[in-house]
Amino acid sequence: MRIDPEEYAERVLQCVESVPRGRVTTYGAIAEVVGELLGGGGPRQVGSVMSAHGGAVAWWRVVHADGSPPTCHDGEAPQAYLEESTPLRPSGRIDLARAFWRPRLEAEPRPRA
Repeated sequence: MRIDPEEYAERVLQCVESVPRGRVTTYGAIAEVVGELLGGGGPRQVGSVMSAHGGAVAWWRVVHADGSPPTCHDGEAPQAYLEESTPLRPSGRIDLARAFWRPRLEAEPRPRA
């Protein structure tokens, strides 16, 4: 089954939009949720979508599985975490035990704001 790249990207961005302030999700968690709905994709595909389209959403709320922040946007993520009171570990990584949010998707895509 071939996945429509535009629909995949839209669903990834919809997942990111579901993450509330002060919480994060991972590339893998988004891939799992979108994959359940569309039947494919993985963390690298999510990363590709975020690289191409992530500037339109709260990109800093998507982190690596080890809690490390994305390295794009000239290191702006740590400031966003402070502003949103996102739980951090002393290493500067996200405290996933306290901050992880499982993204959600509706069966039908909703219009993006």
